Amino acid sequence: MVELKEIVSKLDAELDINSFGKDASFSRFIPMVYDPLNFDWQTAFEKNFVELFNGLMLKGKSTVEKVFLAVFPTDKVLERFLEASNSGDLLFMHHPLLMECGDPKGNRGQGFVPIKEKYINKIKEKNLSVYTCHIPLDCHKQLGTNIAMAKELNAQVLVDDTLNAKNEYVLYCNIEKTNTTNLISVLENTFEIPYVDFEGQELDNIQKVAIVAGCGDVVDWMKEAEENGVQAYITGEIHCHIDNDYGKQKYKQMMKYVSNTSMSLIGVSHSASEYLVHKTLMKDWFEKNFNIETVLIPQEKWWL
Repeated sequence: MVELKEIVSKLDAELDINSFGKDASFSRFIPMVYDPLNFDWQTAFEKNFVELFNGLMLKGKSTVEKVFLAVFPTDKVLERFLEASNSGDLLFMHHPLLMECGDPKGNRGQGFVPIKEKYINKIKEKNLSVYTCHIPLDCHKQLGTNIAMAKELNAQVLVDDTLNAKNEYVLYCNIEKTNTTNLISVLENTFEIPYVDFEGQELDNIQKVAIVAGCGDVVDWMKEAEENGVQAYITGEIHCHIDNDYGKQKYKQMMKYVSNTSMSLIGVSHSASEYLVHKTLMKDWFEKNFNIETVLIPQEKWWL
C-alpha cells in the first residue's frame, strides 16, 4: 500500500500542474456540462481541482493498493473501475469528462458529456480516488501524450529543430522511410483500431511526420507542418465528428483545406491516441516510483 498523499504530491510535482494555472479547456467545459444539471461540482470535487481543473478530483481513503489508468470516464470505464477496485484505489485519467468525438464510419458524437452523478456517488461511497491531468500531461517532455506516440513509432524527435519550440502541442519527428499504406497499417496495429480517419494524399515517400495526440484537427497546425516539409500528419482527430454547429463548421473548414494538402492526414481516434501514454509511460512511471500494481482500462470502443 502507498499513501495517497505521496502519490498526489509526486504527480503534482512531476506534471507541474500549478505552473499551468487553470486548465484552458476544462475550466470552461466542466461548468458548461454540470451547471445546467444543477450539480454542485464545486462541492463534489476537491478544492485544488476546482481551482486548476487538473489534479486530485475525488479523494478517497488515505492508502492506495492499485492504480487504474484510462483516458475518458465512459460509463463502462467507471463501472470497470468500481467493480475491480478495492477501497482507496486510484483512477488516473487524462480527462475529467467524456468527450464523444464521433466515429468517421458511424455515429456522430455528442461532444462533452458529464460523469453521471450516480458514479460520482459510488466512487465516494467506496472511498476511491480520481486524479486527472490534461494539458500538463500533453506538454510533458518525458511523459507527454505526443512523446508516447513518437516512442511507440520509433520516431526520432527533431530535438534541435526550432519547430518543436513553436507549438508544444505538435511534435516534429523523422521516421524510417515508408509509404501511406504501410504507415496506416502500422498505426492500426499500434493503436489497436479497426480503421483510421484519412484525408489527403497517398504518398510513396514518408520520412518526416507531425504527431498531435488528441484533437489535431487544426488547419493552421496542418498548414504549418506542410510548409515545414512534413509528409504525414498523425493525430487523434483529423475531423470533428461532433453533432452540433461547432462540429459541422470545423468539418467544413477541414474539408476545404484537405482538398489541396500535399500530406497524408491520418487520425487514429482521440481516445486511442491518448490511451497509449497510460499504457506505456505512465504505467511504467507509477510502477517505478511506487512499486504499485497498475491496471489498464481500455475504452470499450475507440471511435466513440
